[in-house]
Amino acid sequence: MSSLPFRTLNRHWLRQSSFPSLSRSVVTRFSSRSRFYTTQPPPRPKVPTPPGHGETSKTRPTRPIVATVETSQHAHEHIDGSTAFQPQPFNVPGSPIFGGNSLRDAALTTVVGLLMVFVGGVAYVRWYKWNVLRKIENAFSPGYDPALELATYQNKPPEGELVNDPLDELDGDGPWTQHLRRKEQDWIDAIVQGHEPGHYFVLLGPKGSGKGTMIFDAMAACEADGVAMLDAHPDLEVFRLKLGKAINYEYNEDSQTGLFQRRDPREGGPALDIERAMNKLEKVALKAARKRGKPLVLIINNVHFFKNDDQGRGMLLQLQQRAEAWAASGIMTCVFMTDDFWPFYVMRKTASRMHVLSIYDLDNKEAKHAATRMAISMKKKNVSHSVIQEAIGMVGGRLSYLNKVARAKDMIEMASQLLSVEKAWLCSQIGLIPDLDDDVMDEQKWSSCSWLLLQEFVKLRKEQERVRDEAIAAGKLDANDLDLPLPTIPYWRCRQIMTRPDFLEDLDRANIIAIDVHHDVRPDSMLILHAARQVVEEDDFEAVLDNVRSRIDEIESLHRTRELTFKDVEAGDKIRLSVDKGGRSWF
Repeated sequence: MSSLPFRTLNRHWLRQSSFPSLSRSVVTRFSSRSRFYTTQPPPRPKVPTPPGHGETSKTRPTRPIVATVETSQHAHEHIDGSTAFQPQPFNVPGSPIFGGNSLRDAALTTVVGLLMVFVGGVAYVRWYKWNVLRKIENAFSPGYDPALELATYQNKPPEGELVNDPLDELDGDGPWTQHLRRKEQDWIDAIVQGHEPGHYFVLLGPKGSGKGTMIFDAMAACEADGVAMLDAHPDLEVFRLKLGKAINYEYNEDSQTGLFQRRDPREGGPALDIERAMNKLEKVALKAARKRGKPLVLIINNVHFFKNDDQGRGMLLQLQQRAEAWAASGIMTCVFMTDDFWPFYVMRKTASRMHVLSIYDLDNKEAKHAATRMAISMKKKNVSHSVIQEAIGMVGGRLSYLNKVARAKDMIEMASQLLSVEKAWLCSQIGLIPDLDDDVMDEQKWSSCSWLLLQEFVKLRKEQERVRDEAIAAGKLDANDLDLPLPTIPYWRCRQIMTRPDFLEDLDRANIIAIDVHHDVRPDSMLILHAARQVVEEDDFEAVLDNVRSRIDEIESLHRTRELTFKDVEAGDKIRLSVDKGGRSWF
């Protein structure tokens, strides 16, 4: 009979009942939907009656004990009444059906359970690793990119709305980008679209010169197909998260494999996590390069945010090693963007496939074109060219400054305000302190050396203006040609002028000077040059600078001087001091 629900009477209860001799079950069938199992005693053996005791007149009848079994589909099943029915409970380990050895059954159950857990764990790990690579591959698919989405969100019109672009009113062919197409844009497009395999690139230029704008324009043109971008950060833990967000990698933090790990994967620090991410990215790049026929592109912006210490330089070297290996295999192109010179100086030591592209400010013609288009895009009409030219003469060709000037109602007033702010900031950073105290001597050393360099830039600027005026007077140059590049001084010459070469890096980090790939040093912007010129042309500048330098020499002389004090000297006493420079020995 197969798995009938039943309720079995407890044998122990039966023995404690008034019928202790019951031991056998006999099946009795009734016409209802339930089956009743009655138990009857076996025949009693005849025991001789002791003498003197008579038999009782009546024997107490034995009442059957009934056990009921609820039946449903088995209600009409035929049961032979002549065969005893013994229902069995669920066979647990240790029962006779398992062999009767509880220890062996428990071991078998444990082994089966562990085997199932192991097989499930292996399957989950394989699926998780496959899913990680799939997510990283999706990060390079065309469409949504976090950095590009944030950069271009403001310029996107609402869906379904037609926007009348005022730039269409300009004569001639309009530029490809919103404001203009720079001459470096073709190279940037080729890099971002993966047409320059075998190399990795460093974009070197001052802050606000347009490096990021060109990168975003190139990414928008190809819908970020095969491109991922992130920003560097001084804290490597934060940089670790930024890299994970850019390539859609969670560093196994979303994994449920804690039972199968021997140690925490984050025990090695952020550098080890970043190396793991690079390993995963390399697997995806190998697969994508075979599929797409061109490398992926990874752009790291603002690498100068890394600290210029052992940890920061180590992280920069770690990224450069991957860039070198990926460039050699042609599976990925890395682009490093920096405002300062020191990352290029560090990477140059071990670079073999690195190309450097210096980004400069716009020249006078390009700046005038860009400012005009920016003003028209702000729905300004009848903007005077003379006003634009005067504003450009003050702020130069820096795109960030041109954007602020073009948005202002009064462009000349905004340019003057930017110049006054830049002058105040410059004086707060390297302002001279006459009659300084010895506590600020080191800071004034840096300030005085910095003004020596800026003074040389101002002299070169005056010389450029003199040559231009002579050329205009001689008829060799058009009077409307007012384009003058920023003056430059070679790096080795700056070391001689400042007498402290270590100060150049501090000036570069403070965005007072800019150093290009040719090791030419120039003012960071036209505003810095104009602000320095206003300070240098003050009447008392030379006197203040000489006073500070003389005071520094006096303090250093005092630090090198030793004072001798003689006690118990009265009036008329004589002191004889002898200095022997011959080095004679007393012995």
